[in-house]
Amino acid sequence: MDRSILEGDPHTVIEAMAIAGFAIGADKGYIYVRAEYPIAVERFDIALKQAREYGILGNNIFGTNFSFDIEIRLGAGAFVCGEETALLESIEGRRGQPRVKPPYPAVSGLWQKPTLINNVETYANISQIILNGADWYSSIGTQNSKGTKVFALGGNVNNVGLVEVPMGTTLREIIYDIGGGIPNNREFKAAQTGGPSGGCIPKEHLDTPIDYESLKEIGSMMGSRRINCYG
Repeated sequence: MDRSILEGDPHTVIEAMAIAGFAIGADKGYIYVRAEYPIAVERFDIALKQAREYGILGNNIFGTNFSFDIEIRLGAGAFVCGEETALLESIEGRRGQPRVKPPYPAVSGLWQKPTLINNVETYANISQIILNGADWYSSIGTQNSKGTKVFALGGNVNNVGLVEVPMGTTLREIIYDIGGGIPNNREFKAAQTGGPSGGCIPKEHLDTPIDYESLKEIGSMMGSRRINCYG
């Protein structure tokens, strides 16, 4: 899901990282990308060069005393580097494995400096929130889970692929209204959410809203934002 953002609209991430850097007083950012995603890496690198040409990155941005730049760091595909401190270890050139916490990255992160870490999807929302306002963003989703979420819909479903839905959309709506149902009109049996760390949702929970709290209540999780159907 994050890969599709880097391939399709890398500038929205660059702009948001620069805004975040300005907000916390940082002058350096890193985008950590799996080396198995060469198109995402290539397009993000092109976008970085364009941003520097237009003065969005670099020294004294827009004639101010704020300077900020971004560097790409390639990962080797280790699943564990999805954990924030393991990612920091990998960027520093060591084996990607989680650090003992505390201290947390906000106190002692990359090279023992305070560090802000967010995933690509989070950064991709920043510019839209600034343009349209917090109330606009809060109007999407549920009381406790705001905005939209992108899922990889796969398995025994007619329409596979990436889907973006408001938080709180039910599993039934995702599978039948967007996914087109189970092939050959077979009965829905279960869906797994959250990847290998998630759980299986049986058909009696087909009308469960997909948000953080609801999934947790039935023993699953948002996790890697995958929905695999079985029928």
